[in-house]
Amino acid sequence: MTIKMLSELQDEVQHIQAEKNNKGTMEAASLFLKFLLERQEEGWFRGFLDALGHAGYSGLYEAIETWDFQKIESLEEYRSLLKRLQPEFKTTVNPKDILPEISQCLISQECEEIIQVCSNKGLMAGAEKMVECLLRSDKENWPKTLKLALEMEESKFSELWIVDKDAKNVEPKVLEDDEMETSDIQIFYKEESECQNLSQSSSPPSAASPTCTPLKPRNYQLELTLPAKEGKNTLICAPTGCGKTLVSLLICEHHLKKFPQERKGKVVFFAIQLPLYEQQKSIFSDYFEKLGYKVAGISGVTAETVSVEQIVENNDIIILTPQILVNSLRNGTLPSLSVFTLMIFDECHNTGKNHPYNMIMFNYIDQKLGGSSDPLPQVIGLTASVGTGDAKNTKEAMEYICKLCASLDTAVIATVKDNLEELEEVAYKPQKFFRKVESRTTDRFKCIISQLMRETESLAKSIFDELGTVTLENVSQIQNRSFGTQKYEQWIVSVQKACMVVQLPDKDEESRICKALYLYTSHLRKYNDALMINEHARMKDALDYLKDFFADVRSAGFDETEQDLTRRFEEKLKELESVSMDLSNENPKLKDLSFILQEEYHLNPESRTILFVKTRALVDALKKWIEENSELSFLNPGILTGRGKTNQNTGMTLPAQKCALDAFRTDGDKKILIATSVADEGIDIAECNLVILYEYVGNVIRMIQTRGRGRAKGSKCFLLTSNADVIEKEKINIYKENMMNESILRLQTWNEAVFKEKILQIQMQEKFIRDSQAKVEPVPDKENKKLLCRKCKGFACYTADIRVVEDCHYAVVGDAFRKCYVSKLHPKPKTYGHFEKKAKIFCARENCCHDWGIHVKYKTFEIPVIKIESFVVEDIATGAQKLYAKWRDFPIEKIPFDATEMSK
Repeated sequence: MTIKMLSELQDEVQHIQAEKNNKGTMEAASLFLKFLLERQEEGWFRGFLDALGHAGYSGLYEAIETWDFQKIESLEEYRSLLKRLQPEFKTTVNPKDILPEISQCLISQECEEIIQVCSNKGLMAGAEKMVECLLRSDKENWPKTLKLALEMEESKFSELWIVDKDAKNVEPKVLEDDEMETSDIQIFYKEESECQNLSQSSSPPSAASPTCTPLKPRNYQLELTLPAKEGKNTLICAPTGCGKTLVSLLICEHHLKKFPQERKGKVVFFAIQLPLYEQQKSIFSDYFEKLGYKVAGISGVTAETVSVEQIVENNDIIILTPQILVNSLRNGTLPSLSVFTLMIFDECHNTGKNHPYNMIMFNYIDQKLGGSSDPLPQVIGLTASVGTGDAKNTKEAMEYICKLCASLDTAVIATVKDNLEELEEVAYKPQKFFRKVESRTTDRFKCIISQLMRETESLAKSIFDELGTVTLENVSQIQNRSFGTQKYEQWIVSVQKACMVVQLPDKDEESRICKALYLYTSHLRKYNDALMINEHARMKDALDYLKDFFADVRSAGFDETEQDLTRRFEEKLKELESVSMDLSNENPKLKDLSFILQEEYHLNPESRTILFVKTRALVDALKKWIEENSELSFLNPGILTGRGKTNQNTGMTLPAQKCALDAFRTDGDKKILIATSVADEGIDIAECNLVILYEYVGNVIRMIQTRGRGRAKGSKCFLLTSNADVIEKEKINIYKENMMNESILRLQTWNEAVFKEKILQIQMQEKFIRDSQAKVEPVPDKENKKLLCRKCKGFACYTADIRVVEDCHYAVVGDAFRKCYVSKLHPKPKTYGHFEKKAKIFCARENCCHDWGIHVKYKTFEIPVIKIESFVVEDIATGAQKLYAKWRDFPIEKIPFDATEMSK
């Protein structure tokens, strides 16, 4: 509506505003439309459309303009899903963190309202407001944008927010789709970046400088490069912090220099995660651009804005996150791995199962065993620990390592032998101590919370009883769960996922049941978190954690179910506060931790400590305990946690992580850093002399990484636990480390030809298994079928008239189809390879205008390219109808596009 018209309708405007304030947005919108339809002035409809566009309702504007509401209607399933997941959304998502990413899907007024609600009522209320706004969004891409925003923040909610259920089989980009498809994101363990050990200089890099300038390499680093410099595929295994990045730079430089001017080498370096990718790209650029080489990088963040083909073609060294290469090989952007002459896999121990490293090497091995005449690149793997898998003895460990070498096609394992003394001066192995401590003998806090959890489980069971088809006990495969354990957390997550797919004929009833189930399971998760905090920290910290949660619940929607759950908690609150303040309930573990810290700082007041714990909630609890402890407050603790979101108040941004690390490196008053596993997963940390593992243990690879943090001479590593099994597991890890080292030494004695033959046999066997388990392609359906317009059911064409252009674009040939559609100039004409996108095509039937696809110029031919999601497929013989979301789902016989057929 124009400004002039609005000025003439002040009474109506005030009436509409009052309706919004009293009854809500939906009722106000209905009243607005009622007034609008009563208008008699000429041009009111155009004015209404212009006002929609000006206000930011671009999706609704386009739908009304073209009278095609399919895009808006297609969002209904996501609206239903978000309604169902709203309770989990508001307890796990911080709206402030993702608002910058999803603001494009909202109008500016809604963004301001979300910020205001967060400030006035809290984050849970802000999250509720965000859901309300998203449910009204008319932007076609809001589900994908939300998914990407959640993944960028590593939010656990992204596991529940499923946009593409088959993202692993991403269909090649079709011309009519302007949205880039994204593949599943997988997070894998990675080792540190070792920036400060690039050279002999022992001083850490300047905080102001993101790069490190390599100086003269140490002898052990030169030793590690020798097999690779001879052109051999090599797995380099050397301790954390010894400077493997410099080793890779030396190998890369030698490799590039050996090529003649007319035939250049081309190197690709893989980094698994974004922070390490950025750091390695900076290091490689700083080192090689001075030597006249071109360095570039592509990650998931930049992939949509750059051409992989051109980046690879125009540069000597390319830094990649591995999924980029997997996608480029799959869609044909890069013809094969032969475009490279050297591939370097950082943290190569991840080369297994469905990791992108393995996907790349499947391609390599297929090319190798397929007898291709094209040259394959040299392969270098870098790791601090190859691991032993499930091996129980040296023979099995050797077999495991052989399989890793077979996956990487490396017949040489390089370790430091001749310069061990020099290596040990740099990568000092700390002395390790195990301390078994006792838990509380009685725990009234746990008894009370466990009773609340049993009551909440009972409420959830009653909901399942209403369904009658499934019970709370059999909805998940996880059994023998106990309150206050990681296993219970896993059970809750699996139950929530099962609740997400509950379907009922009555959609209102479905919504009610799903919402109640999510509220019950969300509260169970919080109680479980509190029990884990209570087990390892103070009762006071566990209770504060719950009080903060229920305060957030009260400030948000607070429906009947939440009111009931809050009432149950508050009935026990007085007793919980009483037991948490009783000094006799002090945690014995904290007494022992305090003793270790006081003793070590008495011996060495300049000590630097990293305290590893399992959860972020425990990080916060121990920080508060140290700060409030008069004997420990001088430690002035810093914290370091991951970027993902497990609830609204946790998760550190990348800048916050960097700030915490810089403070620990440079601020002498910050004597201790309390960290989760993020600190053993690749973030560069200054040398420290005391590592404490507080109920913290993993596999042999993680053990080697965390221990490697204590690199200063005279350093110590304490494992503090009340669980004898934890100590036993760590002792097993030490045994496995020794077994791994022994296995490597034995393999290094093998004749290289024998090792190569062993690897070849494994590769052939694995390829046979892989090929035999390959997904069987559906038999093409050669029966002719009708395609009907999905909107009006009008006839469009026969499948016999469809031809496949360049493997992924479906065109209709013949003059008959031209009568069934109308075209309009494309608002965003583009050129893709041999294609020129010129117009959009729509159903020609009166009052339909359903979007069918695009009209393109392909080489010299003018052809219509259609999208299957715009049609209903009807079996001519039976009349049965089916819907397909993607062409890959439709087992149509693919008849290739033939230029001679078109000429006739």
